[in-house]
Amino acid sequence: MTKKILTIAGSDAGGGAGIQADLKTFEEFNLFGISTITGILSVDFETNQHHLFPIPLTTINDQLTTAFSGGDIPVVKTGLLTQPEVVSLISDKLQDFSTTQLVIDPVAAVKSTDNLLQQSLLTRMIEQLLPLATIVTPNLVEAEILTGVTIENLEDMKQAAKNILSLGPKSVVIKGGARLPGDEACDLFYDGYDFTLFCSPKLNVDTNHGAGCSFSAAIAANLANGASLLSSIKISKAYVHQGIKHGVYLNSKTGYIWHGAYRETSKGRVDNDC
Repeated sequence: MTKKILTIAGSDAGGGAGIQADLKTFEEFNLFGISTITGILSVDFETNQHHLFPIPLTTINDQLTTAFSGGDIPVVKTGLLTQPEVVSLISDKLQDFSTTQLVIDPVAAVKSTDNLLQQSLLTRMIEQLLPLATIVTPNLVEAEILTGVTIENLEDMKQAAKNILSLGPKSVVIKGGARLPGDEACDLFYDGYDFTLFCSPKLNVDTNHGAGCSFSAAIAANLANGASLLSSIKISKAYVHQGIKHGVYLNSKTGYIWHGAYRETSKGRVDNDC
């Protein structure tokens, strides 16, 4: 029987990030994706302004009721959460049902520039959701928002990872991306015992929109398929690397990762340099 997995996130009108990226990723890993939409995000590409339209709390609750109508869902992934009350609702729902693994992508920044999280929402997330998490997957900006640590190098990443772990999750992986110096894009994993770096060559392309959502969704998918946490991160890193390398353009200003690229590489249809 095909395994089920749930994403709770925002909808991206462009189709390459948010709930759309999660569902595409789940299917690439042979899972049946179920979704609860928390908000609708659109972009004015002339001004680069992001417009967020929250979904009413009662509608989110109805979606979650539908999602869990078949019983427990072993792995759940969260992305953009739009209101403090949504955080509480999700926390209660996950504890009512048996969710053995929770992957939290604390979406606080779009394209690593805009802080979307109100302080009250951030506080609620830290208090009620992070302690339930198997792993939290912030990018550098989100890690800075969660911890107050300015990240300029690997040692800063390690300090931020320690600070995030102190908030209650079992583990964290900070997505370094291409912002830090060097020829590689490195992500740092920490579980309270060991630090592990996952690196891939930096790519001189701008087809990276949706990479963060897809990375956390791929971790959730691999966990659902029985992989270990470290193996899930390694596979997800390769998955996103290939997606960026073989990305597609929505328009002249925005490039998305191609979610089918990793599967295509495994069939030898495009080159694989991971």
